[in-house]
Amino acid sequence: MEEQHIASAFDRDLEAIQALMMKMGGLAETAILNSAKALVDRDVELAERIRAGDKAIDRLEEQVNEEAARVIALRAPTASDLRTVLTVIKIGANLERCGDYAKNIAKRVTVLAETPAVNGSATALRRMSRDVQMMLSDALDAYTQRNVELAEQVILRDEEVDQMYTALFRELLTHMMEDPRHITPCMHLHFIAKNIERIGDHVTSIAEQVIYLVTGSFPDDARPKHDRTSQTVIGGR
Repeated sequence: MEEQHIASAFDRDLEAIQALMMKMGGLAETAILNSAKALVDRDVELAERIRAGDKAIDRLEEQVNEEAARVIALRAPTASDLRTVLTVIKIGANLERCGDYAKNIAKRVTVLAETPAVNGSATALRRMSRDVQMMLSDALDAYTQRNVELAEQVILRDEEVDQMYTALFRELLTHMMEDPRHITPCMHLHFIAKNIERIGDHVTSIAEQVIYLVTGSFPDDARPKHDRTSQTVIGGR
């Protein structure tokens, strides 16, 4: 009876930690979408709200880590249960980074609002943001459903985000060469694109954690990467 009670208490604790993690995921998704909206609309007030809202994501990560440490110390989870707790910690860290990148995008919006618009770029970035947000939504669904196939699909979709980033990078270079007035805004737009691409990488890491949680091992194949812009003067990682 005592072992059953301990197991029940662990399950409740784990549910609470996972609820915090999923709340982080929801806030990160909203930040990603709103940062893109702020960019398209040149909405400085929305950008400021995104920057301020990142503190909530940071606090949730701290809660996840504190509660996870407490559970490990008090419940002494078995191997499979411990893997679940550690996975939640790692996913939480990736979500926190997604929030940071959304905040970084919002910072650039404030500057871009004072520069000439570059035709089509903001719309392309919004589409790219929408793709990584949908990847994140599916990665979190894969976690709750323990769905390896869905997690694998998320990993494959990161290649499309990399391709979009590379295409947009080339487009921005063209704008800069055609009109020197576009150099400053294009530099900021490039860094926004890089932030979105990095969000995709963190979402992929979440999907890999799901696969590890379910199967006990990480995917064998290295993720395909098609970002070659780091070899140029403004594309450094």
